[in-house]
Amino acid sequence: MGKPTLVVLAAGMASRYGSLKQVDGFGPHGETIIDYSIFDAIRAGFGKVVFIIREEFEQTMRDKFDEKLKGKIEVDYAFQDFNLKKFGVDRVIERTKPWGTAHAVMSAKDKVDGPFCVINADDFYGYDAFKKMADFLSNEADDSHMSLMGFELGNTMSDYGYVSRGVCEVNEAGHMDSVTERTNIFYENDEAGNKKIVYEENGVKKELPADARVSMNFWGFTPKIFDISLAMFPDFVEANADNPKAEFFIPTIPDHMVKHGLADFRVIPTSSKWFGVTYVEDKPIVQESISKLVADGVYPAKLF
Repeated sequence: MGKPTLVVLAAGMASRYGSLKQVDGFGPHGETIIDYSIFDAIRAGFGKVVFIIREEFEQTMRDKFDEKLKGKIEVDYAFQDFNLKKFGVDRVIERTKPWGTAHAVMSAKDKVDGPFCVINADDFYGYDAFKKMADFLSNEADDSHMSLMGFELGNTMSDYGYVSRGVCEVNEAGHMDSVTERTNIFYENDEAGNKKIVYEENGVKKELPADARVSMNFWGFTPKIFDISLAMFPDFVEANADNPKAEFFIPTIPDHMVKHGLADFRVIPTSSKWFGVTYVEDKPIVQESISKLVADGVYPAKLF
């Protein structure tokens, strides 16, 4: 089996951040968060990276990554766009927002031919997560056995606003029973002034435990996921044609597969410290965290 592929979700509009955070600098020499992910992926054993982007950003991404990654890892690009015909939807739907993370992954179906990992461009995951995922994809993954990295919800929050997380139910065997995308998770103080984590859905707030296992879009798949997604996507579009905010999220696919006995998903625990950038206020915290990792010798001052 060849080396696994890393698929990077980098087509987001970054509306809450205010600029193209995919290429924003956070390291001491202007390194992006993606740079650290790719650095970790290379030493963990990945052999290819596929950036899923909007076509208008292709040259910006190539200028940022092609030359410095040359000879280190194979690089390719896939475009997330509004052409739904290639996914079995024979109609035009006007909208300004892409169709979500699962739609983005589907856009890479012609670029991936073996086990692969999906990550967000704006999340820092750490070497341990990439090493464990590379080992899983190289030695265990098949069409009925896939995986995800499970992070503790309390370690993935932002102090500056709401976040979206795939909240997992994990059984005693360490496998996922279900995963539900919660798109409005935030901190709130209770009557005694204690900070708690809640999510809001249809105007109703519900509390979540800080140790709940959540997906940070760090998934281990085989190309079987494309077949399942393509079968589900037309029905999703038809049901949400008049909802400009509806998104086809990645957790929808594994949740469907588990509930219909199509595959199991092992929840892989990781000791890696996650941090990410959703709001511009997160930037100095991410910069400080990376500076500490460099000072501690975890990463070189200049990656590439």
